[in-house]
Amino acid sequence: MKHTISTITLFEISRGFNARFFHTGSMTIAYVEVDEGAELPEHTHLHEQVTTLLEGWFDLIVGGPKQALEPGYVCVIPSNVPHSGKAHTRCRIMDLFNPVREDFRKGEVAYGVR
Repeated sequence: MKHTISTITLFEISRGFNARFFHTGSMTIAYVEVDEGAELPEHTHLHEQVTTLLEGWFDLIVGGPKQALEPGYVCVIPSNVPHSGKAHTRCRIMDLFNPVREDFRKGEVAYGVR
């Protein structure tokens, strides 16, 4: 079954961070659009997260030193590790979460779980 990303409802996860979520039975995929200058406050969650920068320049801090991400960079954020970030330009990011981000289920596309 195929879906079109642009038809998935946009959801604000933090000021300047807007995402479209796709859920499977075991994971969530987030397509995130980030405004230039937007900052993601430090936070943790039980989900393992894999972040891929698709466009832009983004600083990511994962439990320690800042990592400057450029397009094509992939970063793994382990479960319960504090992380934060800042967009220096407008960015597009793809995040994968395991297990499913139940806190982000607000009518988004869910494949095989409804």
